[in-house]
Amino acid sequence: MELLIIRHAIAFERDSDRWADDAARSLSPAGIRRSRKAAAGLKELCKVPDRFLSSPLIRAKETAKILSEVAGWPTAEIAPELTPGKGAAAVLTRLAKDRSKRIALVGHQPDLSALLAACLLNDSNVPIEMKKNAVACLSFDGRARAGSAVLKWLATPRMLRGFRNH
Repeated sequence: MELLIIRHAIAFERDSDRWADDAARSLSPAGIRRSRKAAAGLKELCKVPDRFLSSPLIRAKETAKILSEVAGWPTAEIAPELTPGKGAAAVLTRLAKDRSKRIALVGHQPDLSALLAACLLNDSNVPIEMKKNAVACLSFDGRARAGSAVLKWLATPRMLRGFRNH
């Protein structure tokens, strides 16, 4: 299985007056613009996933919608396991049950860092920084299991934007 791990695009700064519930915080205009450009680059870089999962938070769902519109990906399914704080084990459990050949997911830091570390090293405490809108592509021999992934590539948002129209 191939797994694409995407951090959501740039959102507005936290503001409890504007968003009493941080889950409702949306992408900023700059985040939307850059995400559309990165999605166009991602379309050139990799194949469309068979399955697409998103955190239920607004900023992740908006990032997923941009990927569906610009890169031609399927509509994202909401995955409660990608809610901040749920942990890498919950995501891996869901992925292990899936028979799809290529799965993409959109989530949040530091959870994605923990997921990457768990997939690659079977240790979710190794810090791996992912910029907003960055994508990591992992490959599993068979089903997703902790410590069994190989990193195929990691693309920063700037790299993705550079792939457009090439």
